[in-house]
Amino acid sequence: MGCSLAQAYAIAHPDRVSGLVLMAVTTTSRDEVDWITEGVGRIFPEAWNEFDLASGRENGERLVEAYARRLVSTDAEDRWAAAQAWNAWEDVHISLSPGWQPSSGPVDPVRARNFATLVTHYWSHDGFLVGHQSIMNRLDRIAELSAVLIHGRRDVSGPAITPWLLHQQWPASELIIIDEGHGGEIMIEATVDAIARLT
Repeated sequence: MGCSLAQAYAIAHPDRVSGLVLMAVTTTSRDEVDWITEGVGRIFPEAWNEFDLASGRENGERLVEAYARRLVSTDAEDRWAAAQAWNAWEDVHISLSPGWQPSSGPVDPVRARNFATLVTHYWSHDGFLVGHQSIMNRLDRIAELSAVLIHGRRDVSGPAITPWLLHQQWPASELIIIDEGHGGEIMIEATVDAIARLT
């Protein structure tokens, strides 16, 4: 979501941005949101089944819409159950590092609810970047803006097709694909290096 907001800001105010360094690149398109909430279930079927069953979705409702609805419910217990299920799903697909385990420490309930509510609100509305307002449809506004797009080839949360397609339409961009998942030491090093080069 952060990459989408950075790109949307640059598109809206190109005169205020000197360059972008984006890691784990997304545009919050409906395809991307449906992939992370529905498609990734093909890779993690057991966890996705729990995520789906916990959603409380109604006929025709997308998973993200069900969670967005429940996270603003007047029932505090329902909001907390939805936040826990959403954050558990995030923990499942965020890393492919061998032996990785989600944090077993205490969960801050306010942070968990706020995170899940914010993400599902934006995602259930396609990031408020649809049609002619989508990032892909407005790249011409930042075509000459220097950008480094850094992405993990094994990032199941966001397939590398998104930064690749952006790079094809963004002449001033540089694409760096790293053999990692959603973040990691090598990606962080590449990000620090890219920031140093652009400043």
